[in-house]
Amino acid sequence: MRNTPGGRLVWNHSTHLPGLIPILERLTQVAGISTITPAVIGRAKSNTPELKIKVSIPIRGGFKLIARKGKTFQEVFVLTTLNQGELEGAIAQVLG
Repeated sequence: MRNTPGGRLVWNHSTHLPGLIPILERLTQVAGISTITPAVIGRAKSNTPELKIKVSIPIRGGFKLIARKGKTFQEVFVLTTLNQGELEGAIAQVLG
């Protein structure tokens, strides 16, 4: 358990999208976010040259995000008390 404010990042996969983990670590410092869990990696048809993260669907206790870079995507689950707009704002802030 950490004494710093913010949530925790769950390391349950050995592979992640390039550049995703530092972004998620910054996102854990946002008030209201308790847990971030990177999940399934897959291949997409279209190419996204730079890392993008968007809120996909609500889940119990938070939201599912989709991170995209190149022709690869990764699902990310976020447990949070933030609403969708607040979470999208926090993501934009850590990406920008």
